[in-house]
Amino acid sequence: MKELRNYVAGQWLGSTKTFEKRSPFDGSLVALVHEADRAMVDTAVDAGRATALGQWGSLAIARRVAILRDLSARLKARVDDLIAAEVMDTGRSYWQARNFDGMRAIGVIDAYCDLAMGLENRSSTFAVEGGARGFWYTVRRPKGVIACIAPWNVPLLMMLLKAAPALLMGNAVIAKPSEETPSSCTLLAEIISQTDIPKGAFSMLHGHGANSTGELLTSHPGVDAVMFTGESSTGGAIMKSAANGLRDVAFELGGKNAAIVFDDAEMDRTIEGMTRAAFFNCGQICFCTERAYVHRNRFDEFVARLSDAARKIVIGQREHEGFSIDPLISQGHRDKVMGLLATIEQDGGTIVQGGGIPVFDDARSRGSFVQPTIAIGLPETARFIKSEVFGPVIHIRPFDEEEEVIALANDSQYGLATSIWTNNVSRAHRVAPQIRVGHAWINSWQVRDLQSPLTGAGLSGIGEQFGRSSLEFCTQPQTITVRVFEQ
Repeated sequence: MKELRNYVAGQWLGSTKTFEKRSPFDGSLVALVHEADRAMVDTAVDAGRATALGQWGSLAIARRVAILRDLSARLKARVDDLIAAEVMDTGRSYWQARNFDGMRAIGVIDAYCDLAMGLENRSSTFAVEGGARGFWYTVRRPKGVIACIAPWNVPLLMMLLKAAPALLMGNAVIAKPSEETPSSCTLLAEIISQTDIPKGAFSMLHGHGANSTGELLTSHPGVDAVMFTGESSTGGAIMKSAANGLRDVAFELGGKNAAIVFDDAEMDRTIEGMTRAAFFNCGQICFCTERAYVHRNRFDEFVARLSDAARKIVIGQREHEGFSIDPLISQGHRDKVMGLLATIEQDGGTIVQGGGIPVFDDARSRGSFVQPTIAIGLPETARFIKSEVFGPVIHIRPFDEEEEVIALANDSQYGLATSIWTNNVSRAHRVAPQIRVGHAWINSWQVRDLQSPLTGAGLSGIGEQFGRSSLEFCTQPQTITVRVFEQ
C-alpha cells in the first residue's frame, strides 16, 4: 500500500488519522494519505517563521534565484514521475497531463526567476515646505509564513504558481494540496528536500478543509498570508478567518463564465475554441464557459455544430493523443453535477446533447465520467444558470442586441472570465471592458501568458495574482527616507 506522509520542516511524519485516495478513472485505491494534526501545523509554522526571518529571508535574491533554478532542473528530470502522479490522482490522459500540467508547471519557476531578478525598487527625491530636502527608496522584505492552498483540478501547476513566488521573495511556504490530489505535491516536497532550500522554508501538509488541516492552517496566528484557489464558499470562510490579525489573502475562486458570439464570428474557429472552453478537463477549469450567448442569426448553426463536436469527443482513453474528456474528480462531484443537470428540464430547459453517464464495459464503469452536455431554453433565473456546475456542461441562449448581451453576461454573482467572438475589432474592444470579469479573451480561450495578472470580480476572487503581482503580494514593502542636510 502506497502511503503519503506529511513533510514538516525536513521530516516525513505519519499520522494516526488517514484517508483513502481513489482514482476517479476506475475507482482503484491510489494511496493511503496521512492527515496532518495541530502539532504538525504548529511545527511547520514555527520553523517557517524562524527561516523566513533568518537565513532564507536574508539571502540575496540572486542566491534564492539560483536555488530555485536548481529546483526547476530537478523537477524537469522527474517530469515523467510528476505526470504519472497527476494521471493517477485526476484520471486525466497522459497527453493532457504532459502538455497542460507537466513542463508547463515546471516552466513557471524559471519565469518567476526571470521576473524576480528584474524587480526594481522605487525611489524619489523631494523637498518639503521650509526647505528640508531628502530622498526615499523602497525595499521589499519577506512577508513571513505563507499558506499555499491548491485546488484539485490542476494541482501541480496551481501549487507552483503560488509556492514559486513566495519562496523567491524569501518567505516560508506551507503547502496544502487538495485531499483529492495529494500525490504530485508529495513528490514536489520530496524533490525540494534534495535542494538547498532550508528545511523550514517548505512544509507540506495533507488533509481536508473545514475541521481539518485547512482550517488549522488558515486560522493559525503565525500564518501571515494565504494564497488560495478553489470554491467561493471556501474562500469566504478563509477570509473570515484571516480577518483575525488582518492577514493578507489572494484568492482565485469560482466562475459562471459567459461567452458572447456575435453574428460576424468566424464559426470554424469559434466552434474549436468553444469546444475546449466548455469541455476541456471535463469542464473542471475555473475559466471554463458554462453560459454561451449567441446572436440569433447564428444560434441554430452554433447549437448544431457544437453538439456535433461534443458527440465526437473521445471519452476516457488515457493513451489518446489529443483533446479528450476524462472523469470528474470524484463520485461525490459527479453526484453534484448530475443533480444540477436534473434541474434543467425541471426549470423549463432542454438537453440537446449528452446529459447522462457514458456506458463502459470495463473498470471505467466505476469511474466518475459524465457526458459532454449542451442545454438550451432555460430562463436566466434557472438553478443551472445561477450555479457553478464545474463540469462538461454549457447552456446556449440567443440574443439580438449588443446592450442586451452585455447585461446578460453581467447578470451573475461571479466575474472571472469571458470570451468574445467577433471579426469587428471595434466591437471587441468596446464590449470587453463592459463585462465585469478579471480576464476577457477575444476570439480565443485560454491562450494565456501565466505571468499576466489575474483577478476576479464578485464571488470570483480578491487580489491580483500571477507574474509581478504575485511577487509583490509575497513581500512586505518598506519605505526608507533620508534627509539631506545643507553644509
